[in-house]
Amino acid sequence: MSTATTLINTIIAIFLPPLAVFIADGLSTTFFIDLLLTFFAWIPGVLFALYIVFSRRHSSV
Repeated sequence: MSTATTLINTIIAIFLPPLAVFIADGLSTTFFIDLLLTFFAWIPGVLFALYIVFSRRHSSV
């Protein structure tokens, strides 16, 4: 992923965490985990989304 894509995904992860996970990882278990985390408590959903966005960035290089 490029730097611009990572920046956009980071912004999306802050405001719409499940969408950022969906963009980074698709419709998978991590998407549903983040959806539940965001539903029950917004901050854990954001932190999990940021983790997924940055971990996918490094693993695709």
